[in-house]
Amino acid sequence: MGRMHIWRDIAIGCLVVAVLAAIPSLLPSKAFQDFVIRCASMALFATSLNMLVGYTGLSSFGHGMFFGLGTYSFALLMQKTGMSLLTAFLLTLLITAMTATAVGAICIRLRLIYFAFVTLAMQMLLHSVIISWVGLTGGDQGLQGGIPRRTFAGVDLSNQYNLYVFSAVMLVVGLLLMRHIVNTTFGTSLRMIRDNETRAAFLGIIVWRVKLTVFVLSAVFASVGGMVMSLFVSGAYPELINWPISGDAIFAIVMGGVGSFLGPTVGTMILLLLNDVVTRQTEYYGLALGLIILGFALGLRRGVLDFITERLGGRPAGGIS
Repeated sequence: MGRMHIWRDIAIGCLVVAVLAAIPSLLPSKAFQDFVIRCASMALFATSLNMLVGYTGLSSFGHGMFFGLGTYSFALLMQKTGMSLLTAFLLTLLITAMTATAVGAICIRLRLIYFAFVTLAMQMLLHSVIISWVGLTGGDQGLQGGIPRRTFAGVDLSNQYNLYVFSAVMLVVGLLLMRHIVNTTFGTSLRMIRDNETRAAFLGIIVWRVKLTVFVLSAVFASVGGMVMSLFVSGAYPELINWPISGDAIFAIVMGGVGSFLGPTVGTMILLLLNDVVTRQTEYYGLALGLIILGFALGLRRGVLDFITERLGGRPAGGIS
């Protein structure tokens, strides 16, 4: 990615944050702010998963373990220690990176289907530990009691508007960093591995090292999404580390589009909107939501953003942009 493109993306990111920060003064809706915070959290998570699925060709069914690990680690550090929010944030990233390195070292050498199911097994194992360790995690009741000292750089994040702006900034910064990563020579290596792993190895790419690196990076960004969610719910709950949370990210990618960088973010907005609307209309929201997602998959045969891009004559679906 050229320097001009980087500055262009940064300018667009700053504009997005400025617009989002101004909206509550025109539309003072707490529901809208809640939606943006949730969307920021899940979009970071879904986009981090797409670094594996869309760019590297690795289908992880257990990526939610890192989202949940970020949620629980951050909340526990804030509750049990006297450290600042920034210190807890950085330490959570370190914990996630170390965990991802250990898990990735086991998984990345497996064939695709085994990779997917072993990551799922790892998530289910971590979820079981969370449920069983009642004294530390609160078990199936979750980690309650709130997150104290929610101040970052002098800004009180217990205030909803401040948390709303903070979440928007985290989303934009996270997306910019991930976009920069996938547009470097490292990102080119990821796409080469996705398209033809044998040829990539023949050209001198150390495949296992690249896979492990992207696995750890994607876990770290998923953890950031988890920390945003932890601040939003002021704690951590088993639902945030259970296996369905990985399914939500996969659905977001499928609906938004695997072939466009912003596809998972668009898919996240669609998924959350559908979930909110369907939940209000029927108690069978799981069935209704499943039918709607199936309609997306069979009707468009690709994500919304991929479909629009192809219709507008852009890069064909399947090519990451």
